Amino acid sequence: MSGISGMTGFGRADGGLDGWTWTVEARSVNGRSLEVRYRGPGGFDNLERLAKAAGQARLNRGQVTLGVQAKRAEGSEPAPRVNEAVLATYLKLANQLAEEGATPPSADGLLALRGVIEVAEEVEDPEAHAAVEAAILTTIEQALDALKLSRQREGEQLTPVIHDFVGTIEALTARAGLEASSQTEAIRERFTRRISELAPDAPGLDERIFLEAAALATKADVREELDRLNAHVASARTLLQQPPAGRKLDFLMQEFMREANTLCSKSATTPLTGIGLELKAVIEQLREQVQNVE
Repeated sequence: MSGISGMTGFGRADGGLDGWTWTVEARSVNGRSLEVRYRGPGGFDNLERLAKAAGQARLNRGQVTLGVQAKRAEGSEPAPRVNEAVLATYLKLANQLAEEGATPPSADGLLALRGVIEVAEEVEDPEAHAAVEAAILTTIEQALDALKLSRQREGEQLTPVIHDFVGTIEALTARAGLEASSQTEAIRERFTRRISELAPDAPGLDERIFLEAAALATKADVREELDRLNAHVASARTLLQQPPAGRKLDFLMQEFMREANTLCSKSATTPLTGIGLELKAVIEQLREQVQNVE
């Protein structure tokens, strides 16, 4: 199976056909879901829908921006021409005014008048237009493929970092298990000391101490939390081999933190509380890395 991918990347591709040239750039950043934004040239109305579909087919998560810059080569645009009928009308009026003493018109002045210079509207061949649109779409797909490859390279860099954090959580959980095994005796000693100070001569003190200490030890039992932490460690390693895993890893980080918080709240010893706090810090660091995973 392929490894995980990140959500930050860049891809670019160029193309051209029938006097058209274009450049496509695809960028992406982190996002909770997939959002594809498109900016492209006018006159190619189908491209936005097709480009978004191409992005959705390749990517699962992140904010993606597709930009298409297209232009026609020089000489492929329709040539301007003089509207001789409009020019004749202006000349007739100008000559009449000149007979009355007005300054005769200049050539550049006449050409600047509205309607004298015009560009004939080109009737584009629908098949040629469709061919250009299809070619641009192919270039968009190439840019998206390059973006996906870029995101995969980011995932390759993230993978060992995430594995290291998961390994640290596993080691801290093991330490917490060793420390938790001494909680019962620590609770008993603490409770015995307090009861002895408050009521040293109370009848049945030993039995009372045993029962109360047992009740407190039950409340402070963190074996379930440790078992779930170990299960989450195994789940994280499995998910890293089953992309796309970003959303599931996001949820798993919440579960990691839930168990670490409960561990701290149940802790009856300072060393176990310290381990719980270390766990929370590492889980938060892991969460920040997971937010980059597709």
